Amino acid sequence: MFVKISHKLGMIALVAVTATVLGACGSKKADDTKGKTDPKNSVALVTDGGGVDDKSFNQSGWEGLEKWGKKHDLVKGVGGYNYAQSNSDADFTPNINKLIQAKYAMIVGTGYKLHASVEKAAKANPKTRFLIIDEVIDGQKNVASVTFRDNEGAFLAGVAAAKTTKTNKVGFVGGMHSAVIDRFEAGFRQGVATVNPKISVDIQYVGDFSKPAIGQSLASAMFNNNVDVIYHAAGGSGAGVFSAAKNVIKNKKVWVIGVDQDQTAEGKYAGGNLTLTSTIKGVGTAIEKVADDAMDGKFPGGKTTVYGLKENGVQLIKGNMSDAAWTVVKDYKQQIIDGKITVAEKPADVNKYLKK
Repeated sequence: MFVKISHKLGMIALVAVTATVLGACGSKKADDTKGKTDPKNSVALVTDGGGVDDKSFNQSGWEGLEKWGKKHDLVKGVGGYNYAQSNSDADFTPNINKLIQAKYAMIVGTGYKLHASVEKAAKANPKTRFLIIDEVIDGQKNVASVTFRDNEGAFLAGVAAAKTTKTNKVGFVGGMHSAVIDRFEAGFRQGVATVNPKISVDIQYVGDFSKPAIGQSLASAMFNNNVDVIYHAAGGSGAGVFSAAKNVIKNKKVWVIGVDQDQTAEGKYAGGNLTLTSTIKGVGTAIEKVADDAMDGKFPGGKTTVYGLKENGVQLIKGNMSDAAWTVVKDYKQQIIDGKITVAEKPADVNKYLKK
């Protein structure tokens, strides 16, 4: 239930609220208090089920906000920039309410799962600006929406997997079924099939973005079934895919394709590195840009901005791909940018686009 905050807060209550918000934002470092306050341009981020150290989606967003805050010499905390971590979906609305009560000028919801909470809060607080990532909220002038053509980056991941596999078996581990993860799955499957339709693709879902143990179990089963390249779009659950790969790497060569950030570091093991490549998603860059626009009086409220390969909002890094595979990836990237290839957004549409 959304709680309407009274404006008649006494000093004691205000101090309590500030302490509560800071408590939700994790431990403070010695240099957290450095910088200035700018309440009219302050920004706070609310994570989805993953934390700001998930080495994926949320971390990318927080690093972008941190970069923005430091660029403008703002304090980490009330009046500057900060985050509230959600340990479960039940934390979304309380976290947003705490940040509203602390008078942050803009609140960022990272992930489609925050749609309902952000939409409700935006309607009740028209003077507060909101940014929703990976989702669209229509009809709200105080909400800016940002989405990504994840399917385009995933297509290139599929090309990389198809040009690398030795067994003609690759896998995809998703977090939860949704329009967003549908784009990852569809793009990956289309990329693989475009290179070689005879390669089989094993598709599995964790059902959560923060359960690495399940991610590991699913990936282990794939590796045991002779899959040698797995692309994950599972947030924190993806850590389990890397763990599974490290458990079998001594006996056979396997690869993992990372997501959202460069996950090369996650693939390190005693004998080398098993991260083939990573699809990069400009979550942090998008947050930084919208925050800058808001500061310049150009907040894109009521609008949806979409980032794809053409806008450099998604990309695939070379990583540990062979030069030959990288050359093929770059060729397909240009074809997508030039409009010669349309990448499906839904798994059910993959075959339709393959026929074109």
